[in-house]
Amino acid sequence: MKLRALAHARTGDKGNTSNIALIAYDAADYEHLAAHVTAERVRAHFRGIVAGDVTRYALPKLGALNFVLTGALGGGVTRSLALDAHGKGLGSALLDLDIPDRPEAGRAPPR
Repeated sequence: MKLRALAHARTGDKGNTSNIALIAYDAADYEHLAAHVTAERVRAHFRGIVAGDVTRYALPKLGALNFVLTGALGGGVTRSLALDAHGKGLGSALLDLDIPDRPEAGRAPPR
């Protein structure tokens, strides 16, 4: 299943660092996300884009994971030649990550 079935994302930037918050639609899905969306998986998903470290911060009371991707924005907004110099599209790209289905998969995300 695609990550977007269980979560949404918000993205920010500072210099050459991108910050992606991954928030579960349903708090009951947090443990599944935490088990399958690791810093290593995110780094592999963004290979060729992220030149530095990927650090994951767990926020279980919010049902969220926060990822800090260093060296992800081609030098930063004022130096990057990328069309998405702020990296806002990285959140959407992360939601395309494949994760194992949950036993009760098939639920539609809330609208």
